[in-house]
Amino acid sequence: MYSICHYNSPLGGITLACDEEGLTGLWFDGQKYFGGGILKGGAKKEQGAEEKEGKSSPVLEQTVKWLDLYFSGRKPDFTPPLHLAGSEFRHAVWEMLLKIPYGQTTTYKELAGRIAEQRGIKTMSAQAVGGAVGHNPVSIIVPCHRVLGTDGSLTGYAGGIDKKISLLTLEKAVFTR
Repeated sequence: MYSICHYNSPLGGITLACDEEGLTGLWFDGQKYFGGGILKGGAKKEQGAEEKEGKSSPVLEQTVKWLDLYFSGRKPDFTPPLHLAGSEFRHAVWEMLLKIPYGQTTTYKELAGRIAEQRGIKTMSAQAVGGAVGHNPVSIIVPCHRVLGTDGSLTGYAGGIDKKISLLTLEKAVFTR
């Protein structure tokens, strides 16, 4: 069963979803891939999955605490439990995203190089990495906003470039507009 709640951030509404194991989704309202198929009307909603809207859970309470700290300009010193659904490749990319320090950035090309090295292959497509980054179901906490184009420029963000700029600015990260 999924528990769902809404969070009012300085950048707009955010929908949070979790199951008994951890946070399964964190989306800016209306963003690309909103709901990841688990919310009402989602094409990929798991058969038999139930929703408890507005019900509190320890995972959601921790996530709200994390977001409150983050949006107050402080670096949270914990990560709520995560339960991300995706392929082995996507999980490898998302694990790398979790290692990008607060206020710092990397590029799709750098991530692709790390994935290639990790897998013992010569190269990895930065576009493939970009696809995994773009389908990150837990925005902000799994910091896909910290990934930039090879030249350091801002490129795609499912929540919108304006939100990516705001998140990087909040973290005092260096980036090219």
